[in-house]
Amino acid sequence: MSETQMPTARTRVVREADRAVYDREAVYRILDEGFLCHAGFVVDGQPFVIPTSYGRKGASLYIHGSAASRMLRQMQKDEGVPVCITVTLLDGLVLARSVFNHSMNYRSVVILGKATLVDDPEEKLAALRVLSEHILPGRWDDSRQPNERELKATSVLRVPIDEFSAKVRVGPPIDDEEDYAFPTWAGVVPLEMVAGTPIDDARLDPGREVPAYAKHYSRR
Repeated sequence: MSETQMPTARTRVVREADRAVYDREAVYRILDEGFLCHAGFVVDGQPFVIPTSYGRKGASLYIHGSAASRMLRQMQKDEGVPVCITVTLLDGLVLARSVFNHSMNYRSVVILGKATLVDDPEEKLAALRVLSEHILPGRWDDSRQPNERELKATSVLRVPIDEFSAKVRVGPPIDDEEDYAFPTWAGVVPLEMVAGTPIDDARLDPGREVPAYAKHYSRR
């Protein structure tokens, strides 16, 4: 059964609260469709927001990057560094009759928590597999595995999916009653991520075909 979690004071949606979603499975579906998040953190009083890929396993979100990056260096200093992770999927442009009522259809998630460094080698390798398979299922087993030098140069962070909320907007524009007579088009322009035809690398072995997971790639 899906779990609906009560929001905290920090995750409760205040503006347009009717769009709030606190259902864990619904949040997981949004996270599983996306693969790019923005990680917010503070260094010496200066806020930073860094885009990065992620992967989810159970109630944990994993992010990674170069061990030399500012974000990861900062997070290694403490047992856990407060972060705000956001993921947004844009589904459509909502064109109302008035400029004021234009909007977007979207699904978004905000996760608050402390990021901790994954030190255990087995968990680190498993987390990197989670990241790879989250972005492109099937590619991990079809590629060379990370060697010791690469593993040392890569940091993996774990963020618990404990304090979270989602916000979702669907449907047509909502105009003020007096604007429905205004003579202009109104409606929704749907948007979706569509994968193009894979392009062979110039040094690909002759005759090697595009694997099915790349040829038929989709986020849905």
